[in-house]
Order: sequence, then structure tokens, then C-alpha cells
Amino acid sequence: MKSGIIWLASYPKSGNTWLRIFLTNLRRGGEAPANINDLDGGPIASARTLFDEMTGIEASDLTAAEIDRLRPEVYERLAAEAKEVLFLKVHDAYTYAADGRPLLAATGSRAIYLIRNPLDVAVAFANHASRDLDTVIDRMGDEGFALAAVNGRLADQLRQRLLTWSAHVLSWLAAPIPVKVLRYEDMKQQPQKTFAEAAQFAGLPDDPARVRKAVEFSDFRELQRQEQECGFRERPPETERFFREDGWGAWRRELTPAQAARIIRDHREVMQQFGYLTANGEPVF
Repeated sequence: MKSGIIWLASYPKSGNTWLRIFLTNLRRGGEAPANINDLDGGPIASARTLFDEMTGIEASDLTAAEIDRLRPEVYERLAAEAKEVLFLKVHDAYTYAADGRPLLAATGSRAIYLIRNPLDVAVAFANHASRDLDTVIDRMGDEGFALAAVNGRLADQLRQRLLTWSAHVLSWLAAPIPVKVLRYEDMKQQPQKTFAEAAQFAGLPDDPARVRKAVEFSDFRELQRQEQECGFRERPPETERFFREDGWGAWRRELTPAQAARIIRDHREVMQQFGYLTANGEPVF
């Protein structure tokens, strides 16, 4: 694959930005870590400026439904004009426009889908969005939940339908394109192996030495150092820090037993499918 789009897809706070940083370090093969404010690839797929530029229409003049009807054209054109592979971050579930076309239409596209234990997602998402945990848990179980679904003001991003956490995962597994699934926990426990699989799928250099250096340059301590010194332009203004070293298992400290039970009740089947619960329903991580 020499051009076109590879979607870097995930429910929020599942390792998407970390993967983008690794891919940037891998592609460049430099002798110093890439600047976290200068990453390769395009903007997030839901960027309003991208939509406005590609369609010549102000998204602010359209309804969310009208925007959704035009979004497939944006990505088809973007893929057709690409001179190299574009890695586009996306948080949308894999949904379809009213005419039946995939919202994220792009001929020849592929996806790397990142999945993370929803117990830890709830904790990280609550911190990121500056919301209380019960609200976030409710949203993770809400089929109608969407990001940037605002009325009466202009948002930087287009509406992104997330569905429930489980439905988000299943929508990408059912997408009619090649999809490589990576678990966040494997990225932490086995970074060399897991990131090498991402490189292979993306058609990037995957020799062990180069992957190892890119992994080292993408270490969370390095990302935290850069954020502390220079800031991170993708950090929401209400969030104190973007790169939190939560690892996994933060939910055991942050969630009440009742909150954890709600998440497991809502997402048991998919959690078991990806090894987050035992057959008896006990958390693994």
C-alpha cells in the first residue's frame, strides 16, 4: 500500500495517539524522538477544517445529517489525492450514511483498531473529558452517544457517533475492509511484538532494531517530558495532563464495586471475547 488511508480507529482513550507517535518515529527513523506536536499523517477524520476544505462548504451551515451524507465524499477524494499512505485518527464507530455508504468510505482503505479494557477506559475518559465516572459509564452504555454533538455553537470537530463501547468495537470488526486489532494491554506488555505487527500491517519497516528504537522514542516518560516542556496541542483545555501513565488496572483504585459491575454488565460479551473477563466473569487485568 503506497497511498490511500489507514484508519487508526479506537474508542477514546485506548492508545490512538500513542500509536500515531510510534508510527511517526518508525517512518522517520530519526536519531531523536519525534516532536509530539509534529506528527505524521493527516488530521483527525472528524476535523471540521478538513471537511470545509474538501467540500468547499462550511460545516456550520449544515445539519449533522447533511454532513454525514457528504463525509464519504471527503474521504474518497482524500484517498484518491494521497501521494503516500495517510494515517488518520478516528473515533467514530464504523457507521453508514443514509444512502447506505460507509461514513468512512475510502477505496482501498484499511484500519488498525485499538481496544482497551473498558474498566480502564472509563477512568481515563473521565479524566480526559473532566466528567464524573458515573456520567462516563452511562455514556459508554448509550447507543446514541456521540462526540461533538453540540447545538448552538461551532465545534472544531464534526459529530462522531460512538454508540456503546461494545457496539463501537463490533462495528469495526464488521467493517468491510481489512482490520488489524491491537489490544492496548499488549502494547504495554509486549511493545516490540505488538508494534511490529502494526508496522507489518501498515507496510512500514519492521526490522527489530528500527522498531525497538521507535518504541523507545515513544515511551510514556518521553511523551510526558515533551508535554511538560512544550505542551501538547491536542490536549483539551480542561484536562491537566494528556499523557497519563495509567497502564492498566487503574480502575481497581478509581471505580467503586458498583461502577465496575455496571461496566461488566453492559459489556460482558465483548470483554470476554477479547480476554478482559474470564469465563466466570472475573476481570483479568
